[in-house]
Amino acid sequence: MCGHCGCSDGNPVTITTLGPMPAKAADQAGHQHAHGHADHRHDHGHELQDQGHGHDHPHRHVAGDAVSIELGQAILAKNDRLADANRRWFAERGILALNLVSSPGAGKTSLLERTIRDVGQSVPIAVIEGDQATLHDAERISATGCRTVQINTGAGCHLDAHMIAHALPALAPEPGSVVMIENVGNLVCPSLFDLGEAAKVAVLSVTEGEDKPIKYPHMIRAASLLLLNKIDLLPHLRFDLARCLDYARQVNPALEILQVSATSGEGLAAWYDWLRRTASAAGAPERAAK
Repeated sequence: MCGHCGCSDGNPVTITTLGPMPAKAADQAGHQHAHGHADHRHDHGHELQDQGHGHDHPHRHVAGDAVSIELGQAILAKNDRLADANRRWFAERGILALNLVSSPGAGKTSLLERTIRDVGQSVPIAVIEGDQATLHDAERISATGCRTVQINTGAGCHLDAHMIAHALPALAPEPGSVVMIENVGNLVCPSLFDLGEAAKVAVLSVTEGEDKPIKYPHMIRAASLLLLNKIDLLPHLRFDLARCLDYARQVNPALEILQVSATSGEGLAAWYDWLRRTASAAGAPERAAK
């Protein structure tokens, strides 16, 4: 995990805001910044470069494995505390937060674009984009008219709860809305880091091979919903659909699975229904389309 790969070691993070902000939300965000985001109870006495460190003093160990284990536990424990604070912040505002996770190229940005265009008038959506570099995905999402904040993690291979806490004042999501968090493309570390989301939504594609669920079981186990994307390409691929679904259910018997295509629109009605139902349960009522 990240105690080994080093992505949490003083890695600089950049947050960039794109898209329109309602005047009321802008005033609220400014008030939160001026008061240190007081209602979002986090320890912000350190810069983002310090995120992920569980303690600020060295420990001496003879065995290198003991150092790795202690550091890993400290990172995750601190992250979990911040994630719980994020979760309370979302709950107090009736906001549904979803953590979209996938490997690079699975199509989660395209799926998110289409989702916003199709249901964004009835389900208010704001987006936090996570990438190591560039604003490309955030610009695509912002072009839909959706409020968007980009987090660039540099060498970091995942988002964490501290980054999300710092992005929320800039995002200023409406009470009763949906916050989609598009994580860095990676099926390993994002499975370990709770962001305060209500659910992880894993996106796999039929172009990746049917064995992905058993090669990356921790992510499948952590997910509440699996969107199997690009099913319009099935006639052109040697992909064993039944085996993929069986592997996923072996790893996580409770996993809900939907087969979708962001290109053709196949299966998207079921995904939109899941989104509306889950948002309603979180206190985000559907509004009439304009």
